[in-house]
Amino acid sequence: YDRWDRACLAYLQQLEKTKPVLYCGDMNVAHQEIDLAHPKPNVGKHGFTNEERERFQDYIDAGFVDTFRTAHPDEPGKYTWWTHWANARANNVGWRIDYWLASKFIAGRVKNPEIHPGQMGSDHCPVVLDLDV
Repeated sequence: YDRWDRACLAYLQQLEKTKPVLYCGDMNVAHQEIDLAHPKPNVGKHGFTNEERERFQDYIDAGFVDTFRTAHPDEPGKYTWWTHWANARANNVGWRIDYWLASKFIAGRVKNPEIHPGQMGSDHCPVVLDLDV
């Protein structure tokens, strides 16, 4: 992950030299404790290791904005992935590992970042936003 995250960030920074960047996808990491239902027992586990969280923080430190968390800084229980075990989705025991990151040059034009947990069809749910053009 370390090599991938650093290379991906460098690529996004290269793109930013010519245009604002929106980056969306399953990043396989819960950045903060608020981003998963049970943070304490998951510390050090895949998706919540210090190294993975530090590499995600590198995007933030480089000026990319976590659009959902910026709009909803203290809102718990907002997850984008649930295991198939133990009725995790029905009980909302999940992780927020899918993101829209925006370069600082376009972040102010992002509106209504949302998570749609009711949309079934996968162990993930859609994450959406509007862009004020």
